[in-house]
Amino acid sequence: MKCFVTGGAGFIGSHLVDALIEAGHSTTIYDNFSVGGKEHIAHHLHDEKFTLIRADLLDFRKISSSIAGHDVVFHLAANSDISNNKVTDLDLKQGTLATYNILESMRLGNVKKIVFSSSSAIYGEAKVTPTPEDYGPLFPISFYGASKLAGESLISSFCHNFGMRAWIYRFPNVVGERFTHGVLYDFIKKLERNQKELEILGDGEQSKPYLYVKDVVDAMLFGLNNSHDEVNYFNITPKGSTKVKDIAKMIVDELGLSNVKFTFTGGYRGWPGDVARVNLDGTKLAQLGWKKDSMSDECIRKAIKALLAYHKSHIKIGKG
Repeated sequence: MKCFVTGGAGFIGSHLVDALIEAGHSTTIYDNFSVGGKEHIAHHLHDEKFTLIRADLLDFRKISSSIAGHDVVFHLAANSDISNNKVTDLDLKQGTLATYNILESMRLGNVKKIVFSSSSAIYGEAKVTPTPEDYGPLFPISFYGASKLAGESLISSFCHNFGMRAWIYRFPNVVGERFTHGVLYDFIKKLERNQKELEILGDGEQSKPYLYVKDVVDAMLFGLNNSHDEVNYFNITPKGSTKVKDIAKMIVDELGLSNVKFTFTGGYRGWPGDVARVNLDGTKLAQLGWKKDSMSDECIRKAIKALLAYHKSHIKIGKG
């Protein structure tokens, strides 16, 4: 295939690019590097199957001319600062409008397949757990979740009207090497500054599923190859969930620190828009044959080790 990956220099996107190129697919990355890092894709820069385009998805002329001639679009670019509720049009621009530009460019360029990274945030505070893909009504409580839900709606409409096909994946919390944000990264950076005290947002009881990044990529490609509806949509999830305070304990343990005092900002959620309890039903993808025995706690532990190893030259926390 000739693959087009938005956000391909980012955390999940760069792992997807690794898998696509390893499988022999020609791959174009389209990234503005607002979050992604060139170091994530440096090992591909001289590969003849690899093309890098540094540009923004809000530049419709650029995206439209770049996307033509590809077989499938993997749309992973988005605002990664989920807790940001100060700039209320950030997700509108980097999420909803960017997704529209992708879809309209696909229409004009006769590109018929899109794989979209959505989020469990579209469910808001679901009253049914584990939450299945057909749960509703959907009332997200973050601008990020609202933007992802809008993206799904635009994709469904374009597929119906213009003969496109889509694979929509509702991600859990994704962890692993090249991680540049999120609770693991934040805790490590806080401990780098102060090894005696760690601030935890909320009450620490927030509980969510965490899945290793390579498992997420594997699930995306499996679904693409094994589901054939006009609009295919799936939860991707590990088994179980992990509390934020337990993540803090694991990180302290892996760093070899002792006598670290945990302080809590208090409240049910970490920030306005944070869904404090997430539990997804992954049966639909499993019924197609995708089966992973990954436990959320195991993914966290594996990701901490990988994150520390990947960033070891930048982390100044010693054992003991």
